[in-house]
Amino acid sequence: MQMRSQIEAILFDAGGVLVLPDPTVLAPLLEFYGATASIEQYVRAHYLGMAAKSRSRSLESDWSAYNEAYVRHVGVPEADCAVASAVLARTRSAHLWRYPVAHSAAALMALHDAGMPIGVVSNASGQIEEILLRSGVCQVGAGPGAPMRCIIDSHIVGVAKPDPKIFDFALPFFPGIERANIAYVGDSVMMDVEGSLAAGLTPYLVDPDGDSPACNATVIGSLKELLVL
Repeated sequence: MQMRSQIEAILFDAGGVLVLPDPTVLAPLLEFYGATASIEQYVRAHYLGMAAKSRSRSLESDWSAYNEAYVRHVGVPEADCAVASAVLARTRSAHLWRYPVAHSAAALMALHDAGMPIGVVSNASGQIEEILLRSGVCQVGAGPGAPMRCIIDSHIVGVAKPDPKIFDFALPFFPGIERANIAYVGDSVMMDVEGSLAAGLTPYLVDPDGDSPACNATVIGSLKELLVL
């Protein structure tokens, strides 16, 4: 586990931390292949998928381990997992990452109200700032959600995690704060923990049920745990 520095600012990944692939869309899709309709199981399936992706050391472009773990957890029979995984891969577009993670928006607002400087750094496809605004989670400056100092989208800046250079686009929004005193909160060991460590930040891993492999990060179940900072 990563030793905590004195945290003076927090950056967040979007996927798995603020929003999830929308289970209200994926449930009817995968029910066709024998899956459950339980939204709660689709939420849990995301984190099991991320744990499988982390164990397989898959790059951002490879979601096969995630897809296989996801469809199995939502109850697709083994004989249909391959076709359901392929359908999920074709359906889970960037614009489907829009279902707010429970309590995350409230935790962000509480952090803002407490005076904690906060922002977002996410691997995305040019859409994440609009989705976070439409979802009521957060936006740059004033709005319906928590005010962010910045929302960095990898597609827009041309650098993606785990390349630590993506964080350089966020740091100017936090002047006077040392890198080690900026937390980065994500749900991927390879993309988020290792990427932020390489950038000199202090990583936190969202892993509600303890599914991910051991890593050099502080593991939290939800953003509510950050309020003690």
